[in-house]
Amino acid sequence: MGVVFLFTCLAGCVQLIAAMNPCRCGHLGDASLACARAPRCAADYQAKVSGPLLDRIDLHVEVRAVTAADLVMLPAGEGSAVVGARVAAARAVQVERYRDHPVRTNAEADGPVLDAVATPDAAGRKLLAQAAEAMRLTARGYTRILRVGRTIADLAAAPEVTRIHIAEALSYRRKPPVN
Repeated sequence: MGVVFLFTCLAGCVQLIAAMNPCRCGHLGDASLACARAPRCAADYQAKVSGPLLDRIDLHVEVRAVTAADLVMLPAGEGSAVVGARVAAARAVQVERYRDHPVRTNAEADGPVLDAVATPDAAGRKLLAQAAEAMRLTARGYTRILRVGRTIADLAAAPEVTRIHIAEALSYRRKPPVN
C-alpha cells in the first residue's frame, strides 16, 4: 500500500503528483512482510511530512500493492479515452462557468466566486459542517473540499454540488496513519 498526493497551486501553474510508502519498509498492511515496529513505524514515518504541507494537497489516495494476479489480468473499469472525454467535458464546463471571471478552473476559484459555484445543497452543507468539526479541517482544507466537490460534480455533469460530491471529496483528505 502506498499514498499518492496531488497538489495544484491557486494560479494553476504547478501540479505536483507525489507518492510515498506508508512506512519505512513499505510493507505496512502485509503481515508476512511488515516490520516488528508496525504500526508505530508508519506513524513515525508519515509524521516526517508536515501537516501544513499535507493540508495544501487536494487529493490523498491510498494505493494497494500490485499483485502478480493484477499484472496478468485485464484492467477493469473505464478506459483512458472514456475518462479523458469526461475530463474534457468538465473542463469545458469550467471554461464557460468562469468566462467572466479572472479564474479558469475550480482549483483557482476562491472567495465569493467559489461560494457562488461550489456551495453544496443542504445535505452537503450539513455533512461538510460535521466533517469539518470531526476532521478538524482548517479553513484551507474546507476550501479545498469545496473545490474538489465542485470538480467531482462537474465530472458527473451535475449542475450543483450535493452531499455525494462532498462525501467523495472528503474521502480524499489525509487520513491519520493506521494505529
